[in-house]
Amino acid sequence: MSDESASYRAAGVDYDALDAGKRLAMSKALSTSALLSARGGRALDASRGEPAFVFELDGRAFAFVVEGLGTKSIIARQVLESQRINRFADVAYDTVAAILNDLCCVGALPLVVNAYFATGASEWYRESGPAEALLEGWRRACADAGCTWGGGESPSLPGLLDPRDIELAGAAIGVLPEGRRPILGADLAPGDEIVLVASSGLHANGASLARLIAGRLSDGYATPVPGAGTLGEALLEPSIMYVPLVAAVLEAGVRVTYMSHVTGHGLLKLMRPAKQLTYRIERLPAVPAVLSFLASEAGLDDHAAYSTFNMGSGFALYCASGAGETIVSVAGGLGLDAIVAGRVEEGPRQVVLEPLDVRFAGSELQLSAN
Repeated sequence: MSDESASYRAAGVDYDALDAGKRLAMSKALSTSALLSARGGRALDASRGEPAFVFELDGRAFAFVVEGLGTKSIIARQVLESQRINRFADVAYDTVAAILNDLCCVGALPLVVNAYFATGASEWYRESGPAEALLEGWRRACADAGCTWGGGESPSLPGLLDPRDIELAGAAIGVLPEGRRPILGADLAPGDEIVLVASSGLHANGASLARLIAGRLSDGYATPVPGAGTLGEALLEPSIMYVPLVAAVLEAGVRVTYMSHVTGHGLLKLMRPAKQLTYRIERLPAVPAVLSFLASEAGLDDHAAYSTFNMGSGFALYCASGAGETIVSVAGGLGLDAIVAGRVEEGPRQVVLEPLDVRFAGSELQLSAN
């Protein structure tokens, strides 16, 4: 590894440019909202910029989302080539988790998920091991989330994708429990508690930077990561599916005011709501060994590390004061580690990570169309 620090931008991912594109797309999409009424529905424009789009039809609220894995499938291919370890079941699971963990943020429970498997060459499927693992991993993730795998699309895109690689993505639709309003942050207020639920490692964001780092190491993905095996194995630890937790918390009657899936942008996602509020974090989950390793090898300070990787926080639930411990208890019953990490306060839109003396200003995350 050279002495030069690595960044997500150096790995080819510029969130400033991506977010600007998303805001422009949302402004265009808003102009189509009224068209849903022709089919008897209604678009909930307050969901624009949230993890899933919400609409109403026949007295019920539904949520819809499209999401992709990113470049983590390249890591799976490179690990298979270099170490003969087949982890395609895990990246398939990652993809479904990325889709459905976003969907459930608005309080929807998944009904159907469809797959998008794009390859650089149709010959990708000739090697049965990766293909069979991929399909089983996708099925298992759907089973864990309690939803149906409806179908999908599997185009071959020579010239657009490397013939050795597969792009994994999908779409899902979910329904809100009858009688419940979508959770879009309208009730989020000072005094609410913030519960952080632990991640299992990289999850589905930061893979491009991880690949850059692996390429700079003499042993690549075979590099030992203390406490986590080799780098390749640690990077491919599957994501946690948070759908069962959300379902159990809603069933328990906890007053949840917001939820955020901590993916791209790291803990900047704690201020995803477009409200002038301060999100003060007084405790942080333990950092998985692989994320500490990546941050160290990339030369990232705490501000950069916690706005790039999830750094141990995979999902955030905001709830009424005093309800946080109930969520922690429900999470524990499902085998998940969670802590009451902080609270929402009056003040400027920002995230304050007290244990690290790090502050993220509101200008560092702008996802709404306004």
